[in-house]
Amino acid sequence: MTKIAILGIGTVGSGTADIFEDNADVIRKNTGEEVQVKYILCRRMRPESRFADRIVLDFDTIESDPEIRVVAECMGGVHPAYDYAVRAMKAGKHVVTSNKQLVAECGLELTRLAREQGVCFLFEGSVGGGIPVLRPITRCLAANRIDSVYGILNGTTNYILTEMIQCGKSFAQALSEAQEKGYAELDPTADVEGIDACRKICILADMCFGYNVDPAQVRTQGISAITSADVDYARRMGYRIKLLGRTLRLPDGRVTAYVAPHFVEKENPIVNVDGVINGIVIHGNAVGNTVFCGPGAGAAETGSAVAADILDCLTQPLSRQPAWEPQPEGYFMDADELPMRWFVRVKADLGGIEAAFGNVHFVSIPGADPAEYAFPTEPMSAKALAEAGQGLEITAAYRILDE
Repeated sequence: MTKIAILGIGTVGSGTADIFEDNADVIRKNTGEEVQVKYILCRRMRPESRFADRIVLDFDTIESDPEIRVVAECMGGVHPAYDYAVRAMKAGKHVVTSNKQLVAECGLELTRLAREQGVCFLFEGSVGGGIPVLRPITRCLAANRIDSVYGILNGTTNYILTEMIQCGKSFAQALSEAQEKGYAELDPTADVEGIDACRKICILADMCFGYNVDPAQVRTQGISAITSADVDYARRMGYRIKLLGRTLRLPDGRVTAYVAPHFVEKENPIVNVDGVINGIVIHGNAVGNTVFCGPGAGAAETGSAVAADILDCLTQPLSRQPAWEPQPEGYFMDADELPMRWFVRVKADLGGIEAAFGNVHFVSIPGADPAEYAFPTEPMSAKALAEAGQGLEITAAYRILDE
């Protein structure tokens, strides 16, 4: 019998524990051994929990127990999660986590420590929740040069945009409903301002391109400024608005990454990924585009990914241990330098618009502000857009994803 410990009994921690309890026969059949949750670390005792007899309040109990082979960190945040992960690995225990902030900010150190200690540090659940995406990158796509990754990486924002697009709701209305249904936190900042998606795209960039990308480098724009008019303009042009995290390898070898709302064409495979579902597109130079779609969060869904990592630690130790290197000088390009087409709304006279953007094709919708003009631009960087718009009142600007 193999014994493991779980840190935290919130959404992911309880979901992981439930899987090992409820699917014990399946796990035994697939791995050839029984896996038992021996400890669950909590801040206080939980007599109401089905796992009340396994709750401990001191990490020392887990760290010092030689029977514990794997520690699943399901607490969230950086501290004390980072400290516990380090202590566990130095005690010779494998560590798995779904903590996107921990991996994005500390993954370089933790993967290096795992190699030094001869243990695993795995984090499949940190990006796609229940969607297997990191394991396919290191295994199924291992013969490919990955050139780009983009996707819907946050279910809360995707739900809000879906309600705005399909039901005509305002951002505030859709956010309120998301909170009522438990899809959004009371403080939704990390979701609606793109912070959560930023952490995930950093992990994908690390994994796909081999060098560390710091979240602080990544231009990040959320969805809180999107209006019903923006939704209508996108529909009129044959697009839908999606919040995307995107990272790509440039022809000169540099890498960029950013998070922003995009106008996405209706032929794109993720344009109809709606509600709380996530969708990720990975382009390999041999295979082309591969699409991964499914639940990006949830107790059972993310717990499924955590449990799979635990089983990998037990059955395939040190095989395909993720790792990346410190970023070399000049490696990362500011996304504001990346040329793309833009959709812009501008309050200005026609002469000013023509002088700034040339001969553009205007788009109109019913009820539009008569003092405002809307149009797509030719490819230009965000910096060039800002320079062209000097002296004009640009009321909205969104990247257009033409893939």
